[in-house]
Amino acid sequence: MNKDSIEQCADVLYGAIKSQSTVKPLTETHPDISIDDAYSISLRIVEKRVADGERIVGKKIGVTSKAVMNMLKVGQPDFGFLTDKMVYSQGQDMPISEQLIQARAEGELAFILKKDLCGPGITSADVLAATDYVMPCIEVVDSRIEDWRIKIEDTVADNASCGLLLLGDSAVDPREVDMSTCGMVVEKNGAIISTGAGAAVMGSPVNAVAWLANTLGEYGIALKAGEVILSGSMVPLEPVQAGDHLRVSIGGVGSASVRFV
Repeated sequence: MNKDSIEQCADVLYGAIKSQSTVKPLTETHPDISIDDAYSISLRIVEKRVADGERIVGKKIGVTSKAVMNMLKVGQPDFGFLTDKMVYSQGQDMPISEQLIQARAEGELAFILKKDLCGPGITSADVLAATDYVMPCIEVVDSRIEDWRIKIEDTVADNASCGLLLLGDSAVDPREVDMSTCGMVVEKNGAIISTGAGAAVMGSPVNAVAWLANTLGEYGIALKAGEVILSGSMVPLEPVQAGDHLRVSIGGVGSASVRFV
């Protein structure tokens, strides 16, 4: 794709974010799109968000578990950028009806860094050494692509289907948790809807963060001290709407809960 096509796609997707509307898959309208093209589109969208007053506060890796890969028919992880406008805290309602289009929620671990990580060559040990603490997190992903008909290029271009996220109120030293075996329970409106474990995320959420650092490192982008890094869902995505209540509990870490409005 040439620069004009990349800019046009970024304008279309950013317009969809602003208008809470969907567009046809870019892989249909631009069948020549590559992963690098999609990444360039995503960066332009992030630049537009920043120009509109948002501030980058972290990064995310998505589509890390087999359950989510199978659900979305996407065969590899994706990545995106988080801004301050996306972040909510325990006790706050999340206004998905005002901001999102096709909301789906998932539970995961958020890593808060105390040191920069820049690949290539980042190991799981490097991730642990650079992490200040981990927190339970509810991420609500959203797609500007019609009916979630995404391929990997579509979701990468769409900033890894970023929507909103909520951080719980507990912070734990990652060296005190076995992140491969820690279990997760998700409750929706008081009923358990799914369970999972850290091993569902590329063997461990730590491995996922290392993958992200190394993948972004290929583009000269670091995971920075102080940033929130979302490591990927341990459970299948769950459609949510205004009026729903979701609670995520992670063994050894804590819980996060939110009411959607």
